[in-house]
Amino acid sequence: MEEKSRGVTLTIFALLLALMAISNFGKPFSHNPGVGFVFFGTRLSGAPNMIVAPIFGIVLAVYAYGILAMRKFALPIGIFYAAYVIVNMPLFLVKYQGTAVMQEHSWAYLLPYPFVAIGVSSGAAWLLYRRKADMR
Repeated sequence: MEEKSRGVTLTIFALLLALMAISNFGKPFSHNPGVGFVFFGTRLSGAPNMIVAPIFGIVLAVYAYGILAMRKFALPIGIFYAAYVIVNMPLFLVKYQGTAVMQEHSWAYLLPYPFVAIGVSSGAAWLLYRRKADMR
């Protein structure tokens, strides 16, 4: 069976997801109270952050590997993660609207962030779906 290249875009998405995995692994160790994993719209801290952030770090690391190796298991992870991001983003924005949490970031960050987060997560899943015949 001839192996096909994953392409530049999927490679970039995999690297971005790997960086996100590393970020999630680091969240429990941050001394900044404004850093914590956001789980269904709620910024976690303490024990929940120490449990959930690394779990998502592992999921994203496995997902990034699956993309880079063009493995079939990457597609369901990608669909799950894209759906999670699409649900998580508005829940966070609604929950913290008008609070100090939202004031920690400038609009220059807050405005494009949802487009990038949803674009990368959904874009990777969509490209994997289109390339599912090339996956092993």
